[in-house]
Amino acid sequence: MMRDLFLDLDDTLLDFGEAERHGILRTLRELGIAPTEETLALYSRINQQQWERFERGEISREQVLIERFSLLFQALGCTHDPEDAENRYRRYLGIGHWFVPGAEALLSWLAPRFRLYLASNGVADTQYGRLESAGISHFFQEIFISEDTGFHKPEKGYFDYCFARIPDFDPAMAMIVGDSLTSDILGGRNAGLRTCWFNRAGRPPRPDIVPDFEIHRLEELPDILEQC
Repeated sequence: MMRDLFLDLDDTLLDFGEAERHGILRTLRELGIAPTEETLALYSRINQQQWERFERGEISREQVLIERFSLLFQALGCTHDPEDAENRYRRYLGIGHWFVPGAEALLSWLAPRFRLYLASNGVADTQYGRLESAGISHFFQEIFISEDTGFHKPEKGYFDYCFARIPDFDPAMAMIVGDSLTSDILGGRNAGLRTCWFNRAGRPPRPDIVPDFEIHRLEELPDILEQC
């Protein structure tokens, strides 16, 4: 029986792709850079690569935030200050939200039935701003953002930090739901949780990181939980 659920935020409950797109559009326009589809796609690829390096412990969070713009400007042949760009982008990223389809209804269904915990690797100020904008903080017993914990998913220290703050916690009665195999699923497995991969984008599986469950729409999660 499941009692405790850890839910990822970006691209699980809130559509980070849309938030990223609007934030980078406004940032590039302020800097006088044409926000073409090619440029937006380039930024998205660079950003994803840097966060994956962070998850592997290769670079710090601060390096991710600055280097993604440094690498973008290098690729575009620009001389803009990457730290200034990051500050502009961070401001825009934290002032809006777009829900993943089904997220609001899912939270309303889950909240009376389970103890919910938000588990995010995002930057604290940005994530709190997005949560306030979305109005969903009240659904969660606790909000665990990696910057506040001193660890990040998939590090076991992140999950140990969370577990220590949950009364009567039993990993056998807990599950993590998230879109990232390398962050949510790998971290959850290493911490002894059941795992549910939200594969909204239809990405191919990885034989080295196998979730207990896989869903493609949030509406599928209640059926899985009722079987556990």
